[in-house]
Amino acid sequence: MAINNQKLKLLYLVKIFTEDTDDQHALTLPQIVDKLHAYGVNAERKTLYQDFELLRDFGVDIIGVQMQRSYYYHIGNRDFELPELKLLVDSVQSAKFITDKKSNALIRKLEGMVSKYEARQLQRQVIISGRVKAMNESIYFNVDKLHEAIGTGSQIKFKYFQWNLKKEMELRKGGAWYQVSPWGLMWDDENYYLVGYDAEDEKIKHYRVDKMLRISLVNKKREGKEQFKAFNMPRYTKSLFGMYGGEEIQVTLEAENGMVGVLIDRFGKDMPVKKVDETHFRTIVNVAVSNQFLGWIMALGKGVRIIGPDSVVRRMKEEIQQISRMYEDG
Repeated sequence: MAINNQKLKLLYLVKIFTEDTDDQHALTLPQIVDKLHAYGVNAERKTLYQDFELLRDFGVDIIGVQMQRSYYYHIGNRDFELPELKLLVDSVQSAKFITDKKSNALIRKLEGMVSKYEARQLQRQVIISGRVKAMNESIYFNVDKLHEAIGTGSQIKFKYFQWNLKKEMELRKGGAWYQVSPWGLMWDDENYYLVGYDAEDEKIKHYRVDKMLRISLVNKKREGKEQFKAFNMPRYTKSLFGMYGGEEIQVTLEAENGMVGVLIDRFGKDMPVKKVDETHFRTIVNVAVSNQFLGWIMALGKGVRIIGPDSVVRRMKEEIQQISRMYEDG
């Protein structure tokens, strides 16, 4: 390669230090000269000392350490330390909403923030039992478009799909457009949701972002400001949102003491706890009483039961009877 990249000398030095050095791997001046030469850059010892000082003044943490008769140089502090990047890689790999393809692309970018030696340590395989990764690659563009709409106070329209028995995308509402006023993005059960106001139904609704298609901004100011003034996002997530919608009411639960952690994980530490006897307690929670909520209570077995109101107790009994009939012989 011809010596024709002198103007890029400092940039190539940063590249060399970033990719080829870390706390355990350093380079001597002759090695640095050879690597620069491979990029078409001529370098001398005297000018390299000056270059190192310029880079230090700019904020690049170049460290020189004498070992025997030679000086070894490596980069010190980086924007992200290796343990921090390991956490990010684990998060990317385990996140349900990130597709396998995008996970690999993001991890490759993270590897570029450390040396080639440390990058090998980022090639980790996080074991997530039963994890199903998202299949809709457009979620990243969806999130960006939704942030744009929220930031500009615009309404949006989109198509919404569900999976059919052929494992194909099937548009809901016969392919009709949904039009809502977006007010926020929420993260629940490892999925992104849009929370918005549906003017036609005059209510706040939520939508899975990875099931939204062809999102576009509508030249119309968003609505629902008054409704969202009284809207409690954390409470919505904790009590109503996690149970898939429905009218929110107060439900009294009686549970074994050992189940308190399960209920706190679902409803938060503000949940009241009143002792019943030495082994049981009662609490009152705000929930949307849906089949999903009833199923969640059933899954807890004998550890938790609904005490009131009577309408919810009756509904639970009816649901149990219906399920029981499904499994009767004949």
